[in-house]
Formats: sequence, C-alpha cells, structure tokens
Amino acid sequence: MMVQIAVCTHVHIQPRLSPTPSPISLSFSCRTPKFETKTNKAWKTQAVKLGAAITASASISGSGSLNSTACEQLVSENDAKKKRVFFLDVNPLCYVGSTPSLRSFGHWVSLFFSQVSHSDPVIAVLDGEGGSEHRRQLLASYKAHRMKFLRQLPASQRFSRGHVGKSHGVIMDVFRKCNVPVIKLEGYEADDVVATLAGQVLQQGYRVVIASPDKDFKQLISEDVQIVMPLAELDRWSFYTLKHYIAQYDCNPCCDLSLRCIVGDDVDGVPGIQHVAPGFGRKTALKLLKKHGSLENLLNAAAVRTVGRQYAQDALTKYADYLRRNYKVLALRRDVDVQLKEEWLELRSSHINLMDLIFQMAKTQQDISR
Repeated sequence: MMVQIAVCTHVHIQPRLSPTPSPISLSFSCRTPKFETKTNKAWKTQAVKLGAAITASASISGSGSLNSTACEQLVSENDAKKKRVFFLDVNPLCYVGSTPSLRSFGHWVSLFFSQVSHSDPVIAVLDGEGGSEHRRQLLASYKAHRMKFLRQLPASQRFSRGHVGKSHGVIMDVFRKCNVPVIKLEGYEADDVVATLAGQVLQQGYRVVIASPDKDFKQLISEDVQIVMPLAELDRWSFYTLKHYIAQYDCNPCCDLSLRCIVGDDVDGVPGIQHVAPGFGRKTALKLLKKHGSLENLLNAAAVRTVGRQYAQDALTKYADYLRRNYKVLALRRDVDVQLKEEWLELRSSHINLMDLIFQMAKTQQDISR
C-alpha cells in the first residue's frame, strides 16, 4: 500500500488561465459559482422535513452490506458557521471526454482555487493502481469499456485509472506548491478514499464539499455534504446540494444508491433489473423505494408479502441476489485504511500563483492532448 502526500509550507497564488485553455493566452475572469437548475417551492418544506442521512457514519458498512436505518437518521438544519473541507477528485479532471488532457487538469484546478475553495483546506485524491479490481471480481462488466479504451490508446497518451502517465510529476508539483496533500492508495479507487475520509471530517464537526463530476458521490449528499461539479458548458464549477438533489429526483439522497442498483448504471457497466425484468423501470423503482426506504427493506418485504404489481413482485423475489450484488459494486466503501491528519485541515494561502506551474505543463507537450 502506498500513500503519496505532497505538502508545501507557503505559496503565493494568483491564478490566470483562460476559460478555453490555450498555449498562448493565459488570462481569465473570476465568476461566482452558481448552480443552474430549475427548483420548485415544494423543496423548501420537503427538505426541512426530510433532513439528510448521515451517510459517512452509518448507511453502509465497509463490506458493502445494506443498513436499513440510514433513511431514519435525520440531521438538524445546516450550521452555516461550520468550516468546510474540500475533497478534489483528480482523475476525471485529466480528461476531456475520454481523451487524456493535462491542459484540462490545469484549467479546472485553476478555476477551482480561484472560484471555489479560496483558503479552505483541500485534500486531493487520486485513483490507486488496481482500485477497481475488487468490484470487477463481483461484476466483470464493471468499467470494462474504460479499460478497453485505455488499452487502445497510444502509449504516449495512455492514462490508467490509477496512474496519470507522464503528467504524474507535474500534477504532484501543482498540489505541492498549493499546499494540498495528495492521497493515493494502492488497491482503492479515489471514491472510496473520499467516502472514508469524509466520514472522519464530519466527525470533527466540519462540512464536506466533494469536487467531482462523478455521480457516485450523490449517495453521500446530506445537509453537511455537498458536491461541486465542473460544468464545461458554463466553464465554471457549480455547487450541487441537498436542495438540488430533492428538486431533481423528488426523493431523499439516502435512496440514491438503492435506486441505481435497480435501474443500473450504464456508464460504469452495471446492468439494471430491466435487463432481466422488462417493464421494471425508474418510475416503479422510485415508487417502491419511497414507500420502503431502502433496497434491503424492499427485498425483505417482497420476500414475505406482495409489494407491488406481479411483474415487480416476481422480479424482486427472483433477482434479489442480482440486486444485492449491484449494491456491493456501487456502494462506496467507508473502511479504507487511511486516517485523517490534522495538518490536512489547515487553511491554505488565499493567494496562489499558478503561472510557474503552467510553464511546467507547457514543458510536457507530449502529454497534452492537442
């Protein structure tokens, strides 16, 4: 097992990077991040009643087992005075679509420091080598298309999920100069490391903000856990909170993982129940989960009584193991062998100069997607 931590004692930063990265122009204007979505008034009443499940401490055990009490745990109104700790999911920022791009990394990290985190503590997390293997043993199709794509890339452009190629040194240097610790654990995906550390951060009384486009993190959302996403179409980071989740899905995020287990996740190669039980779609799944609260509650109920129409009843009893396997694959682990360090929670300098770092990136032209 390997933990890589990059830390610097002092930096002076003034990010200047163009909204559309270019090897010539290096300037940009800062905008306050917003989340562009349609909300409705019904959320205000509903969110106060629902609160949020404390996902970091109780919803799922490290082995991926189901805990039916998660939806019963409610938290009080969010304390705006709580300090924030950011987790930066690095690997997705190193791509434009499916194409490796160091320029993309520089662009989004620059905007992140200038628009979002300011002086708040930031912990950067990279995927470890072989991080997906334990899930692939449960389900061979898990992220199989990504591995196939990576093997087809030329060696000079190949980024694996646990390694970012020749750009690794540059990326580590960026964070070192920004006084940001970098965590990379062999055998673990970044998602699992973030989920584990987020729980430890919450226990110390902080709020958590996860910077990532990965929808897997929606299973962690609560009043004290938010997501901030890079939106390419708006060229900015945008916050996604409990309010936005309820407005978008009309349910509590404690049901998010259970819902994905039933409907599947095509991006990650996890088939939904509709592949074996046509007609059992999102609408049916959401209706049943709203009534029963979690996948395990639903499966236990279906084992002893009728919970819905016959096609749904038959599917839940016949394919219970299928759905439980999906749960183990999609559930973020909370038992990663990593401990939060006090120095990771120290405030950073609010002034960072990325110009030297951009120059270093320019010297690695062979690793930049043209």
